Amino acid sequence: MKVETRAEVLEILRMEDDRFFGDIMPRAAAAYAENGGKLLASAMLGYSNVCKNLCLYCGMRAANTAIERYRIGAADVKASVKAAADLGFRRIFFVSGEDPKYSFADVSDFCAYAKSLGFRVSLGPGELESGQFAELKAIGVDEIVLKFEMSDRDTFNRLNPSTDFDKRLRCIKRIKELGFGLASGNIIDFPGQTLDQMADDIMLMKELEISWAPVIPYMPVKNTPLAPEGGFGRLSLLYKEISILRLMMPGITITAQQPGKDPAKGLNDIDAHIAAIKAGANILFCDLLPDALVKDFHVVDNRSALGLEQIKNAAEKSGLTFSF
Repeated sequence: MKVETRAEVLEILRMEDDRFFGDIMPRAAAAYAENGGKLLASAMLGYSNVCKNLCLYCGMRAANTAIERYRIGAADVKASVKAAADLGFRRIFFVSGEDPKYSFADVSDFCAYAKSLGFRVSLGPGELESGQFAELKAIGVDEIVLKFEMSDRDTFNRLNPSTDFDKRLRCIKRIKELGFGLASGNIIDFPGQTLDQMADDIMLMKELEISWAPVIPYMPVKNTPLAPEGGFGRLSLLYKEISILRLMMPGITITAQQPGKDPAKGLNDIDAHIAAIKAGANILFCDLLPDALVKDFHVVDNRSALGLEQIKNAAEKSGLTFSF
């Protein structure tokens, strides 16, 4: 089964859940089995939780005074990279808030170090200058993570008042021009989102030829302006989108670190991860942050950290081969 058109996307998004779970979801899992069928494990490090932006949905927004801010220096980042290499990891995702005072030279330094140890490096630094993206390409960074969040221009501009949709898309275009892999995607079922808008999001991911879909359902976060407008995104729509993406772009990476029915478990619910894997997702992340800092990398509430054994357990329960 291949999903290609907006009409086909909408048909699945509008489909009765029983029919989706019984028919479409197994086809998505089979499509992934035919394209490798491995559960990927990546190390992840949030090297700064300082952010200049005021996105209405993010717990790390500049106006949130409820979290302790931190920056991890390049030397300590490199020590964590070495520890991840010693554990066997060969993928790493560096991510931060959009921190204007974190040294770009330090980011380049620890990315280059990770490349020297044989890592596939994904970096989520926010909206950089064109020349900075070019420098990162020159040192070998493989993939830039820059989500468009929502493809409706007016909605994006309302929810992301520190930037604008056209600027975000210009950055994404530059990333593609330089030959990076592009990790980008949306927030699923945020307050006010329509199925037509979700379909547009999915078609934009296809148009951008993404390498990784770091998609997630909306999770209301304390101390954010959007939280009073609505509750958690529907898990049925999460699974539908994951399956659509797998059937549309069989070879991409899709985040399996998803929430489940119990919000208190955050992103540390193994049963929820397995459900996402059964829908077609295929990557989980081992957090390298010290335990004392995990709670402050606060994009969403209850962002619990996974360890390597939990990822291996998810692979075993899902029946997929585990791979670094």
